Amino acid sequence: MTATHYLTADDVVKALALPERARVDQRVPKKMLAEHGAPTAADRRLLTDGIEELQWIAALKPGTVAIPEHRADGREYLEVAVLSVQVRATHGKASQWLRLAELVHRAVPYPVLLIQALTPGAASAAEASTPTRLALSLAHKRPAQNEAGRLVLDGELVRSELLGPDTGNASVAGPLLEAMALDRQPHQDLMALYQGWMDCLTAAEAARLTGNFRLPSGPTAAAAQREALRTCQRLEQEAARLRSQAAKERQIAKQVDLNLALQRLQADLNAARAQL
Repeated sequence: MTATHYLTADDVVKALALPERARVDQRVPKKMLAEHGAPTAADRRLLTDGIEELQWIAALKPGTVAIPEHRADGREYLEVAVLSVQVRATHGKASQWLRLAELVHRAVPYPVLLIQALTPGAASAAEASTPTRLALSLAHKRPAQNEAGRLVLDGELVRSELLGPDTGNASVAGPLLEAMALDRQPHQDLMALYQGWMDCLTAAEAARLTGNFRLPSGPTAAAAQREALRTCQRLEQEAARLRSQAAKERQIAKQVDLNLALQRLQADLNAARAQL
């Protein structure tokens, strides 16, 4: 990758190395999203005003990728959709960015690999084609308990930014895209494939803390990496809160207590990072 090349959604699609028979390449009307994925009027406005274009890139199912569907434990993974959403420059705030991703995942009746890109308005065509944010996200789904035939998100989004304010270590993007190739994922069924992609994103987020992109060796190691990452994120949030509190504290004794608490927290954080 040259110094003048910036990652785009097309680069992500290319890295996935999907078979041609799985490609759909159709535009999805925003109205359809708003009807199925927006529980409130504010969410409908966000989908309508915040999305420039939504493309259905590919449909991964037994007939297109030769991977069996998953039907077990009340879950059905009959198809995985690969989507690309172009977000308008007016909707690049972190809260809007995250909510848009969640709404798209909610609106589609299959598990989704979402490629989310934001390109700001620019004077030149070259600048206009250069995204300032690029992220991938996934979310498991399960049947709704009170509505037959409807799927709901099962847990929080698993996501990783390739470009943007939260990217941290820029060297993560290359190894992540290499690891995301379809033929490098588990093929026992579509749920395993989807979890394989999730594990790639988790490894990328772990690498932002360690500087080393390391895919887990199996399901047990993947679960341990996910738990260690959650612990790191929780401890970092707590450390940020304590540092802010210490900066405002005027009493020396309380400053000392806060600094000691920070030291203990840092030791816990170091231990959690060692598990990544």
